[in-house]
Amino acid sequence: LFLLSQETMPQTSVVFSSILGPSCSGQVLPGMGERGSGAGSSGDLVFQEGRLISGSLEALMEHLVPTVDYYPDRTYIFTFLLSSRVFIPPHDLLARVGQICLEQRQQLETGSEKAKLKSFSAKIVQLLKEWTEAFPYDFQDEKAMAELKAITHRVTQCDEENGTVKKAIAQMTQSLLLSLAARSQLQELRDKLRSPAMDKGSVLKAKPPATQKDILGVCCDPLVLAQQLTHIELERVSSIHPEDLMQIVSHMDSRDKHRCRGDLTKTYSLEAYDNWFNCLSMLVATEVCRVVKKKHRTRMLEFFIDVARECFNIGNFNSMMAIISGMNLSPVARLKKTWSKVKTAKFDVLEHHMDPSSNFCNYRTALQGATQRSQMANSSREKIVIPVFNLFVKDIYFLHKIHTNHLPNGHVNFKKFWEISRQIHEFMTWTQVECPFEKDKKIQNYLLTAPIYSEEALFIASFESEGPENHMEKDSWKTLR
Repeated sequence: LFLLSQETMPQTSVVFSSILGPSCSGQVLPGMGERGSGAGSSGDLVFQEGRLISGSLEALMEHLVPTVDYYPDRTYIFTFLLSSRVFIPPHDLLARVGQICLEQRQQLETGSEKAKLKSFSAKIVQLLKEWTEAFPYDFQDEKAMAELKAITHRVTQCDEENGTVKKAIAQMTQSLLLSLAARSQLQELRDKLRSPAMDKGSVLKAKPPATQKDILGVCCDPLVLAQQLTHIELERVSSIHPEDLMQIVSHMDSRDKHRCRGDLTKTYSLEAYDNWFNCLSMLVATEVCRVVKKKHRTRMLEFFIDVARECFNIGNFNSMMAIISGMNLSPVARLKKTWSKVKTAKFDVLEHHMDPSSNFCNYRTALQGATQRSQMANSSREKIVIPVFNLFVKDIYFLHKIHTNHLPNGHVNFKKFWEISRQIHEFMTWTQVECPFEKDKKIQNYLLTAPIYSEEALFIASFESEGPENHMEKDSWKTLR
């Protein structure tokens, strides 16, 4: 696995900066207070050089809840809220947070310290605000919403003078409801649009009419096509949320008693984005194989090589990989007479960047370079980083598989979740970059709706262009006919 150091987190966007700023190290910051001095939980938390690396689930939950003298590091808030769903459903965690709050509140009430009570209440509201902003989907659950109301009702009881806590709660609730409504509308729209072809044009089993436009008839500028592909990528990837990605690791192992069934809901955004990669690969193969004349096929291959190169320069590695995958599909790769006419030097460079050896070492070096450019960027154009999504998902999955959730003493292996959270946070930062390129609806419409060949149709078109060359190909051709 290619793991960057904790210190290389990119600058965060508006939502995530409230969670992950000012520090992303997971260390206790000066002035933030250290929980445990009066909470009785420090014995169940293990720190290494000031960094929390493990703890019992109960102690980690207590570490999330503020006290009069303590507010948790915002990186910890995000990481624990993200990873806790592996062990406990969000509504149950919220109930436990409410219970801890109630216990602390009762202690403060007995001490007759109203000023401290108000300070404590304000901190609780701040924690809930950060939770509702980062993970609003947690509150789609009626149980979670009921727990939220119960906690906010308790903390408003000390707020009789000027109602500052009540105002903060009202603003938080309104923002949450707006966020849930927006996501709900988006989900309804997706469900309506969803088709067996997953947002793609029809799958053809035979050649379309010769009069039908090809990609070069719609856009003959590689840079413009790369920019439109980047538009589509950023639109699709922006609908992926941290909790969606956490589903990769939320399928529990046998040692975990709690299964977060609430997290195993629709994963449409992940499926749709993954499917887009496959559709783009098949579209590239279709565009090449459907061309009758060798000269035009050569031009089509060279065009897509240039598009992939422009995607690389932009930082759109996902589209680049999809295009290369499409050109490496057997029906395209076997067209030796066509490839012999292609100037392949540029293609060789692209394949070098995407060489799978040493766990895609070359690609990861290029990704690191794009990440550094993004961190130093002054414009949206330089901020674009769209990683190869399949590789990103595999990295998260293997990070989960090679490190256990629990240590031998029963503690949660929080060191593992720091790293998963760091990678997900970095990905989410990339998804929130605004696309700086002008949108071309005609080109995008073609990319998203152009018919694509089935696998069989690709081979038929390929054999019609360049006949079978060996016994295996001849047998395949017979079967297909």
